[in-house]
Amino acid sequence: MPGANSVTSNQESLHKDLEKVVRKYARTTFLRPIAEHTREAFAKAEEFVRDFYNAAGKGDPVPEQVRDDIKSGVTSENAQDSAPEIVATVTKTAPRAVILDSGCGTGESTIHIARRFPHIPVIGIDKSCDRLNKAGNPVQTAGETIPQNAFWIRAELLDFWRLALDRVKAGEWHIPYHALYYPNPWPKQSEATRRFHMHPIFPTLLALGGVTELRTNWEIYAREFAEAARIVLSENGESTEIIEIKCETFTPASPETAFERKYRDAGQKLWKVIVKT
Repeated sequence: MPGANSVTSNQESLHKDLEKVVRKYARTTFLRPIAEHTREAFAKAEEFVRDFYNAAGKGDPVPEQVRDDIKSGVTSENAQDSAPEIVATVTKTAPRAVILDSGCGTGESTIHIARRFPHIPVIGIDKSCDRLNKAGNPVQTAGETIPQNAFWIRAELLDFWRLALDRVKAGEWHIPYHALYYPNPWPKQSEATRRFHMHPIFPTLLALGGVTELRTNWEIYAREFAEAARIVLSENGESTEIIEIKCETFTPASPETAFERKYRDAGQKLWKVIVKT
């Protein structure tokens, strides 16, 4: 889809209140009640994860196989640079590995990610029923079957992340990779606190651990996300020796979302941020 509009904003650099807002939320807890429909959706996701590992003949994941899966998955042209970071998050004693594709839209990215990591369940999450109804269509699958490890669920991201963090803290889930491909940038300065990295949910997002990868076509959003991650992790006392934050441009040879295809074909510069904790 050529002719995609680039992001326009009345903001020309990092938001002037970025550090103040991020530090405020890093020191508080987001307590909004969790929507019941997301609790129900999360229960279905948990069931899918259990059934996936049980069907594979391993009630718990085989660490060596998961590590090999991650090594091969991140050597794809779109994820190559994050290989060492993701592998480093999987240990011999890891709980069940689960990959999240947050804001998956029509679900195309979930299919690509699931093919890269065939031995790990990949949960695509979006709040739009209309978008999710297009997941797994013939255009996306290119004549191939939908990967058995791909699963889509309709839920509120903010609530799903908090429920997922409960499982991480309980030692039941391990999230080696979390995809955030092209979230709404909310480009107006007045909308800044609706961006993930200037919202109270951001510390929860980072606390899920592993490798978080953001993709965007707006440089300011990418740089803000990277800086906000640095602030939150420093507030949490994370050692600078184990934190890795990269913010850089990239050119996808094989786009993984309709947005990525549209922006590339329109000649727009794409950015990615990789945060490893």
